[in-house]
Amino acid sequence: MIFACVRALFILAAVDFAGDNSWVIGRTQLERTIPSARKPNILFIFADDLAFDCTGFSGNAEIQTPNLDRLARRSTHFTHAYNMGGWNGAVCIASRAMLNTGQFLWRAQASESRLQTDFVSPRRLWAQRLAAVGYETYFTGKWHVAAKVEDVFSTNSNIRGGMPKDHPTGYHRPQSTTDKDWLPWDTTRGGYWEGGRHWSTVVADDATGFLETAAKSEQPFFMYVAFNAPHDPRQAPQEFVAMYPVEKMHLPEPFYPEYPLAIGVRDIRDELLAPYPRTPLNVRANRAEYYALISHLDQEIGRVLQRLDKLRLTENTMIVFTADHGLAIGHHGLMGKQNLHDPSVRVPLLLAGPGIRENQRNSAPVYYQDLVPTTLEWAGAVVDQEIDFKSLRPLLLDPADRSYRAIYGAYTDTQRAVTMDQTKLIMYPKINQSQLFDLKLDPWETTDLSSDPAYAKRRQRLFRELQKLQIQMGDNVALTID
Repeated sequence: MIFACVRALFILAAVDFAGDNSWVIGRTQLERTIPSARKPNILFIFADDLAFDCTGFSGNAEIQTPNLDRLARRSTHFTHAYNMGGWNGAVCIASRAMLNTGQFLWRAQASESRLQTDFVSPRRLWAQRLAAVGYETYFTGKWHVAAKVEDVFSTNSNIRGGMPKDHPTGYHRPQSTTDKDWLPWDTTRGGYWEGGRHWSTVVADDATGFLETAAKSEQPFFMYVAFNAPHDPRQAPQEFVAMYPVEKMHLPEPFYPEYPLAIGVRDIRDELLAPYPRTPLNVRANRAEYYALISHLDQEIGRVLQRLDKLRLTENTMIVFTADHGLAIGHHGLMGKQNLHDPSVRVPLLLAGPGIRENQRNSAPVYYQDLVPTTLEWAGAVVDQEIDFKSLRPLLLDPADRSYRAIYGAYTDTQRAVTMDQTKLIMYPKINQSQLFDLKLDPWETTDLSSDPAYAKRRQRLFRELQKLQIQMGDNVALTID
């Protein structure tokens, strides 16, 4: 009798109630004691190339995202969620490798390389871990990971590659106000248009269709709904393009005709979407079409969320919305994500569901891939030492908590960054240059303080922190500072 009581107390101590309809187990083997019917559903909605500041709920009054704004009102919004960077120009590959392995940048690169040569999946990816504790796993949209979707998810539809096929007229434009060769709504150009339907519509149709099936099952589901939007080509239906007249678009800060340093990205594909030197016209036009693509994406996400409500699944579903990385789209004279400025490395991150505080903003610095151990804990799965990222649950319980002392950033062997105490140090080892920004006073990184004597000690402190992070990350790029 005494033994039974002690055992019961031990089990209760290991269990942490995480909401009205879900139980989360501590890092023991007890997770398999949770009946599947009591586990929360998990809906993961993923955008591509969506900068942290390009939604209404982020404070951008110029863009219209009513569905995401409604989701934000019942979410905790992590305002400083980062992607670490990438090992090549396709930053989305590194981002998604980190997401699906739960590993930091350079470990994820090694795992991605193994997946390219191993014919048998290691059974340790995010969705596989959830399947192991009773989840029906579903995928639609952009994958861009070496493992085969069929090996990772139990059900899938319309798997896409990295991006829609380019059309030549989408580059080096617009040259003038009379440049009308590119029409975002022209379905004959291919790209996002397939059989008269936009890819974002296809993904939303897939997701709503799966929800109809899932609503009839007692098994909890994990849905990985990966939109390609708002990645270029910047194509959207005409009514969405009309929402953003080019001449009324605001210019981003800071506006440069060209980036002032040779950081190794000038001729990357992303940067060739607009001509050099950048002009107010071509930056405004690119931003207008980017916003149109986001507003259309918002409409399609709204359809998914409405179907979730209609089927009465919302009350037992944890919802996560984020993006793989941001996009410069004119900031600093850059168009792409192959840099370490905030518009390219920060993303929106919303968490909603049972037990999550509603309409909350949390400014703790996190990585968006922290959602992996978070969801595993929601599901009652073990978070083992293969997972590098840290659960967001302590921050959800105590908004004053912090997971990371500093945020690490890297792009190929040409750029490194550390963000700590609202200050950012970016280093360019190939050209022996650095930049320092006071993000509290200068959030858009307009003034380089690297040679300001008043910031000399802070610069040295950030450099030492970056060196520590390099050791932690297994990063052997040599850095020096004056």
